[in-house]
Amino acid sequence: MKAAVILFPGSNREKDAVRALAPHGEARVVWHAETELPAGTDLVVLPGGFSYGDYLRCGAIAAHAPVMAAVRAHAERGGLVLGVCNGFQILVEFGLLPGVLMRNAGLHFICRMQHLRVERTDTPFAGAYAPGQTIEVAIAHGEGNYEADAQTLLRLEGEGLVAFRYCDGAGNVADEANPNGSANNIAGIYSERFNVLGMMPHPENLIDPLVGGTDGRGLFSSMDTWFKAA
Repeated sequence: MKAAVILFPGSNREKDAVRALAPHGEARVVWHAETELPAGTDLVVLPGGFSYGDYLRCGAIAAHAPVMAAVRAHAERGGLVLGVCNGFQILVEFGLLPGVLMRNAGLHFICRMQHLRVERTDTPFAGAYAPGQTIEVAIAHGEGNYEADAQTLLRLEGEGLVAFRYCDGAGNVADEANPNGSANNIAGIYSERFNVLGMMPHPENLIDPLVGGTDGRGLFSSMDTWFKAA
């Protein structure tokens, strides 16, 4: 698997993404001013951080970076795109995913471990998990409150485009387990073709038992397995 990790001014998780991808192939950091992706790119990763200092809106300036036209073309021809935290914010600002990411309901930055429920496993990003499995990864955001209009939410739910939901340790989806107020406890969503995934939590930070867990590994091994089988 050949991955391109896009680096924007203010990104701070690109090295974490590269480390998580390293066991599965080649991962190259690509500067945001580039107009093309490396030849043979299978996966594009938009990492977490604070692109352009989160001025205007989170991800709003990065969405106009030159490289994003190449990211769109990659997605349109079926290539995989993963946006994590700020990367998710960039994807919605750019229009590859619907909705918006707003200020957390409590208006505080949240940095902690968080349980997620895996909503489906028949996608390139989640095949290593079990349906309904509860995993624990990290969150670190101030604008992770996913919102969309009622029609969009109905479509996401009806077409099975919700990838992960915030839950408690037992897998229960409830308001008490929602860290930021996201509609329907949504923590991540897919595009209509399931080749673009945006999520606020950080699976790339939970791949080594030395840092508290390995539940994030499944996302990266899922993509690796998917490419090998394709």
